[in-house]
Amino acid sequence: MDSIESTAPGSSVGKKNDKVVRINRRRKKTHSGHHGGSWKVAYADFVTAMMAFFMVMWLLSMDDSMKEAVEGYFANPIGFKNGSVGGTIIISKGRSGGGKPQPDPRLFLRSAEENRYSKLASDISEKVNNTAGLKLLGAKIETVMTAGGLRIELIESNSGQSFFENGSAQMTSLGTQALSLIGEELKGLGANLVLEGHTDSRPFGADARYTNWELSADRANAARRALEGAGVSKDRIVEVKGYADRSLRIPNNPYAPGNRRISILLPFSTDIEELDAREIQRALTEPTQET
Repeated sequence: MDSIESTAPGSSVGKKNDKVVRINRRRKKTHSGHHGGSWKVAYADFVTAMMAFFMVMWLLSMDDSMKEAVEGYFANPIGFKNGSVGGTIIISKGRSGGGKPQPDPRLFLRSAEENRYSKLASDISEKVNNTAGLKLLGAKIETVMTAGGLRIELIESNSGQSFFENGSAQMTSLGTQALSLIGEELKGLGANLVLEGHTDSRPFGADARYTNWELSADRANAARRALEGAGVSKDRIVEVKGYADRSLRIPNNPYAPGNRRISILLPFSTDIEELDAREIQRALTEPTQET
C-alpha cells in the first residue's frame, strides 16, 4: 500500500491550520508464476512421454509374429485389406452398427504367420536348388502350407538316394546335409517344431523285436539331433512322434519309398476352427467399407 500526502488547496505547508489529506492506494496482488497453468502443459508432456516409453517396452517384449501383426495394423488400420502384412487380405470378424469391420486378432496373427512361413518355404526351396547334391533331390524336399501350419518333408525316392540307411536310423551324408540346411533357416525363428517319422509298410520280420514303430521314432529323433546341431533351440522342439506306416503318403502303394519320410511341422499359434464359415466367406467376398 502506498501513501501520498498533500495539503488542501490554498494552504501553505507549515502553518497551524494546514490540513493534510492522505490518499491511500491499494495495489491488487497477483499470484506468482508458479501458481499459473503452465505446469500442466509440462506435466501432460511428461505423462505422454512415459506412456510412449512403456508402449515401446511392451512392443519389444513381444515375439516376432506379434510385432509383424502390429506393424501390419499401423500400415493399414482401416479394413485390414491390401497393404497390411505381406499384402494379404485379413478377414474381419463381425461388424459394428456403423458398418465398420471388427478385426479378429487371431486371424490377424494368422495372416502374419502365413506370410512368414511362405517366405521360409521359398528360402528353403531356393537353397536346396542351389546346393550341390541336394539339387537332384529338390523335388523330394517339399514345403507344404497346411491348415495346421507349414510342413517340411524329406521324402525318400526311387533313385537310390536316401536320407537314412536302409532299415536304420543312421543318417546318410545327404540327410545330414539336408537337415543342416533346413536347421540354418529355422534357427532364427521363434516358432515351435513338431518332428514326425514315417515308414512304409514293409515289415522287419515275423519275430523281429525292432519294428517300424521304433524305426519311425528313432529317425524322428535323429532328425531332432541334426536340427539341434544346426543351432535350433531344444526348447522349440515340443513333440517328436513316430507314426510307423499308419499315415501313408501313398495309401494305394504302402510299400512305395515315398511313404518313408521325415516331417517337420511349424504349427500356427492361432486357432480359427471355431469361426463361422459363412462369416469368413462373407468377409472374403464383400468389399471393405472405408470411412
